[in-house]
Amino acid sequence: MSKADRTKETRTQGSGPLGVALIGTKFMGRAHSTAWGKCAQFFELRRPPALRVVAGRSPSETAAFAARWGWQASTTAWRDVLSNPDVELVDVSTPNHLHAEMSIACLEAGKHVACEKPLAGTLADAKKMVLAARAAAKKGVRTFVWYNYRRCPAVALAHRLVREGRLGRIYHVRASYLQDWGGPDTPLLWRFQADQAGSGAHGDLNAHIIDMARFITGDEVTEVVGAIEETFVKERAVIATAGGEISGKGAKGAGSGKKSGKSTVDDAVLFLARFKQGAVASFEATRLATGNQNRNNIEINGEKGSIKFDFERMNELAWWDHTLEPKLRGWSRIMCTDGAHPYAAHYWPAAHLLGYEHGFISQAADTCALVAGGSPVVTLPDFEDAFKTQCVLEAASRSARERRPVPIRELDKF
Repeated sequence: MSKADRTKETRTQGSGPLGVALIGTKFMGRAHSTAWGKCAQFFELRRPPALRVVAGRSPSETAAFAARWGWQASTTAWRDVLSNPDVELVDVSTPNHLHAEMSIACLEAGKHVACEKPLAGTLADAKKMVLAARAAAKKGVRTFVWYNYRRCPAVALAHRLVREGRLGRIYHVRASYLQDWGGPDTPLLWRFQADQAGSGAHGDLNAHIIDMARFITGDEVTEVVGAIEETFVKERAVIATAGGEISGKGAKGAGSGKKSGKSTVDDAVLFLARFKQGAVASFEATRLATGNQNRNNIEINGEKGSIKFDFERMNELAWWDHTLEPKLRGWSRIMCTDGAHPYAAHYWPAAHLLGYEHGFISQAADTCALVAGGSPVVTLPDFEDAFKTQCVLEAASRSARERRPVPIRELDKF
């Protein structure tokens, strides 16, 4: 074994607790803190995480966050983690426009990086991140992206059913991610500003269902055939401080009187696509589907069977077995909480339901396992994997704006 190979193996596997730093203290910061703090309680890990330091903007708020969520220290200078010898992995949980700068700096400092999705706010930034990840990989440094829905037992089971050939040839992928919090009363949060978010519902929600479709089918999108992009709410109230973690409820205004600013992202994007192995697909993401709070849906139809998943009933997978004789065919409900289902054995007895946080806990556990030289339960997305989803996002945006089909080969070259 060469010296370079020995260095790579040592850097990847290591020993003792895995020192983790978190950048970002809002919605995803809370979710990820839960994951790092709980994963060793549910999973047997050779290298359990040690929550070394959290970085945020406000000294007092960040210190309070650290105390509440179990971080050993706090800082307002995120670059401090680059030279911290106790930190091996950095979790980037910031707005999208900061992903590239922070992730690349961490990779160049020899830190593993777990980045929130989407990979970046722009395709150009995503390409820079992939190139940095390739260079870092030569030294045994790994990358991860928080596409947490892969780790819902029902979604992981759907992935396995396809791999086992139970659906046969795939004909249709029908996916939508519907929320309703983005109405006219929602203020001008960073999520509605293109220079920070990159896009609106598209990068926030379509990113998840594109990744889920790719993950479950094991196939890749080759072309976006057509797309619609719409911003329904053109102006939103300007705020001084954010309120609720997603919707900004309870936010404070920017001074006397009501000030408004322009929303520069989409509220909804719908598009049609083709997969390499011949399936056709539809995708829809919106924050204005009244009555749908977090309805992450996917249905996949094959020659031998079909599956349906709805995150608002996240413990269940609907299954149609078309190989049965006609009199016995019908949709069946699989309660994916038995020890035979992916991840479920690490938690509670059958039908003692899992929640939103468990997908993050399972991903943190798989990340620790991979860094320690083990294997994840199902595949973990790295920067290369997440870049493929980023290309589909970009293709849909271009298709909507240029009113033409956009093949992925236009976008995935370096």
